[in-house]
Amino acid sequence: MHGYDSYVALGDSFTEGLNDELPDGTFRGWADRLAGILAGDTPGFQYANLALRGKMLAEIVDEQVPVALELKPDLVTFCGGGNDVIVPGTDVDEISAQIDSVVAALRGAGIEVLLFNGPDTKTLSVMSVLRGKIGIYNTNLWAIAARHGAQVVDLWTMDVLRDPRAWSDDRLHFTAEGHRRIALRAAEMLGVPVTEDWREPWPALDLPRNWVALRRADLAWGKTHLLPWIRRQLRGESMGDGLSPKRPQLTPFVLPSLSSSDEHAHTR
Repeated sequence: MHGYDSYVALGDSFTEGLNDELPDGTFRGWADRLAGILAGDTPGFQYANLALRGKMLAEIVDEQVPVALELKPDLVTFCGGGNDVIVPGTDVDEISAQIDSVVAALRGAGIEVLLFNGPDTKTLSVMSVLRGKIGIYNTNLWAIAARHGAQVVDLWTMDVLRDPRAWSDDRLHFTAEGHRRIALRAAEMLGVPVTEDWREPWPALDLPRNWVALRRADLAWGKTHLLPWIRRQLRGESMGDGLSPKRPQLTPFVLPSLSSSDEHAHTR
C-alpha cells in the first residue's frame, strides 16, 4: 500500500491532459493515469483535477491552490508557470518565487507535494529557443523542492521525451504515449509499484525528413499554432476561457471505459 487516499492535481493544459484524447473527445492525461495507478489497490480513493488549459501561474495560485488547501488531500501534484515562461520578457526568478510560496503553503498544511520540471526542448524545432529559460526554471524548482521537502518528476532527463513521437503537432503538449510514460515516472517517484517501464525504448523511427520538409513543417506549425497563440496573448485571451476543470471536487476515481482497441491506442 502506498498510503495515498486522496489526490488533487493543479496546473494548466499539461495536467489537464492535452492532447491525450479519449474516444468521447475529452482528455485523459498523465494525472488521470496516475490517479488510476494510485486507485488500483486503495478502496475509496478520491481524485480531483483542477487544472485548466491556458492558465497562467497567477490564475493557478488564485483559483486552484486555495481549493487544494481546503480539500487537504494526501497528495498534490503541481505544475505551473510553463505558460508564463514561454511569454517573451518574463522573469523566471519571479515565477519561481511564486511557486516557492505555493509549495510552502501546501507543505505547511501537511500535504505531500510532487512537482514537475520542464522538459528539454533541444530537439523541438523553434521551441528550442526556450531551453535556457527552462533550464533556469528547473534549477530554481530543485531548490524549492529541497527547501520544503517536496519531490520533483525530472522531465528534463527523461530521454524518451526527446523522441518526436512523445510530442503533439503543436510542440507544446504530449501525445497519449508521452502522458503514459510521465504517469509511470510519477508513480515511480512516489514509490508506487507499476508493471510497465517508462524507459522502454521507442520502436525504430523512419529516416528523418530532409531540411526542406522540416522547414515546411515549421511554417505549417507557425500558421496553425504559433500565430493563434500570439493573437490570444495580444487580446488577453486564453484557451481555457469559458471552460471549467474536469474534476473540481474530490470524488471516487473510476477508470475510463475503453474498448481493447481504444485502450491500446490511448496507452501505447
